[in-house]
Parts: sequence; C-alpha cells; structure tokens
Amino acid sequence: MSGNSLGTTFKITTWGESHGPALGVVIDGCPAGISISEKEIQKEVDRRKPKRGSKVSTSRAEEDKIKILSGVFEGKTTGTPISIIVENKDARSKDYEKLKKMYRPGHADYTYDLKYGIRDHRGGGRASGRETVSRVMGGAVAKKILTLKRKTEIFGHTVQIGNIKAAKFAKSEIEKNELRCADKEASKKMVKRIKEIRSEKDSIGAIVEIIIKNPPKGLGEPVFDKLDAELAKAMMSIGAVKGVEIGAGFNVAEMKGSENNDQMRATNKGKSKEIAFLSNKAGGILGGISTGEDIIIRLAVKPVPSIKLPGRHDTCLAPRIIPVAEAMAAIVLTDHLLRN
Repeated sequence: MSGNSLGTTFKITTWGESHGPALGVVIDGCPAGISISEKEIQKEVDRRKPKRGSKVSTSRAEEDKIKILSGVFEGKTTGTPISIIVENKDARSKDYEKLKKMYRPGHADYTYDLKYGIRDHRGGGRASGRETVSRVMGGAVAKKILTLKRKTEIFGHTVQIGNIKAAKFAKSEIEKNELRCADKEASKKMVKRIKEIRSEKDSIGAIVEIIIKNPPKGLGEPVFDKLDAELAKAMMSIGAVKGVEIGAGFNVAEMKGSENNDQMRATNKGKSKEIAFLSNKAGGILGGISTGEDIIIRLAVKPVPSIKLPGRHDTCLAPRIIPVAEAMAAIVLTDHLLRN
C-alpha cells in the first residue's frame, strides 16, 4: 500500500491500524532548534479524544498518551526524523468477529478487499478514523513551527449539523461546548438534535469551518501545487469529508464577477505601500498563492455509516474532525512555508 505520506519538504508518514498494537507518525524535514514538548503534542491529541459521557462521540476510551521516540533532544528538534507513537489499549476486536465475512455499507470494507485481496475487519484497519490520531500528532509539530515563524493561528468550529445552522460567531464559545460551535444557542439545538438521532440508532452529517489567521503570504505554486489544491487534497484525505469549499465556495455560482471580485486598495505603511483587500471572497488564496488574508475552508462531513449496530461509534463527527482538519491545514502550510 502506497500513499501513506503527505508533504514535500515537511513530510509526514502515518502508520498503524485501529485495532493494532499502536499508531504513529514519522515527521521528516522538521527544522532543527524548534522547541517542542510531549505536553504540547498531548494537548492537541486530547482535543481529538471523545469526552467521557458524551452523547455525541464514541465510548471507546483510549488514553492516547503520546511518546516521542526520536528527533527531539532536551526539548528541541534535532533536524532528524521525529517519531511519535500512541498505544491502542481499549480495542475490542471480538466485537468485529461477525463482520469478518460481511461488508459494512458506507465503509471501505469492500473496496479494500477488491484492491488488496485482504483486509483488517477489526474496525477497518487503516481505513478507520482512528488513523487520524497520527495526523494530529504531526499537525501539532506543524502548528508550533507556524506559531514561531509567523504567529499563524488555526482553529475550526461547527457551522451546521443536519438542518440546524449557527447564526452567530463568538470565538470564545468554541471550546466551551461539546460540538465546538461558536454560536451558544445553536449548539444547544444541535446537541438536542443529536440526542434524538442517537435514540433512533442513527447518525447525522455536518459542516465545519477551518479559519487560518495571519497565514504567511506567497505560499503555494501556481500550477499543480496550488495552495488551495493542496489544502483540498489534504482535507479530502480525511475519510469522512465529502466536500471542500474555500472562500465563497459554491456560492460563486449565484454571483456576478463584480460581486465575487475582492477589490484592493493601496495603503501607506511607513515608507512603503501595502495592499489591503476590501473583502475576502477568495478565502485568502488567489491563483493558488496565499494573499495573507484569512484562509477560510469549509468541509462537508458525512454521517457516520456505522448505524443500528452494536459497537462504539460517533453519532456526529463534527467536533472530533475539527482538530484533524486543523492538523492537515497546518501540515500543508508548513510544507509550503519551508519550500519557500
């Protein structure tokens, strides 16, 4: 199986299966001298974990205690490959025995068997959402590089679950509620709806938004390695993501050019002039290259396909997919920053 790596200069390779002994990531191309600790990485990994007693997320209670195996000495990166690992301790493989000769609808069971002639039926193996813990570990290192070099901030929030949409935005609310919704009142309605769906032994889809504040300018290559193309690929590599929008996204179909264009104005800054954008329909990327404006990405997240089945599954993936999407954005931006 190929395709387990992402990036050119800053490159991550993930490994491990949902019900194997462990999962991990190898990060190649990280500059030397970056201050990083297990505590910082653990903080990001903990954001991906389901909350105890949650009515939204799986009841699988993995400790996900991370361990750095290489590439960091006395709290700083050495420039050599960084290897980070977490052990699987709460896998219940026996729960999947009856699925050994069955294909689950909406999963990769059939296509893995079709392609490789063998599959890991215990939770889906590499196709499981459990694999994303490795991405979050890699993304934690990428986030640290972006913070140190550019003070770039990456965060996500839930904007829609089912037909319930957030109408307000208060960043301070995002980490205060289980759904990571920036609208306090909408989050209550969303939770209520999810509880109804859970009682029906069903699941529900969502839309989440990733915002990148103060991104470096000039990232991306203008032909095949456009920054928006690379970000879209990274986001679509997350198993549950079925659609990606950047900036105005699909709303451009209803716009005229005069409405969609982001007008510019030259502003004086000291002895030099800078360009100020009067709007941001492009989502911070023009011609595949970042402008320095906020990069706005929206993801359509499918309903969890494991429904009406015994086991431990999420009812809605929105809050747990946000740290994963943040990590993917950080990895792509860091890769392009180091390419420059």
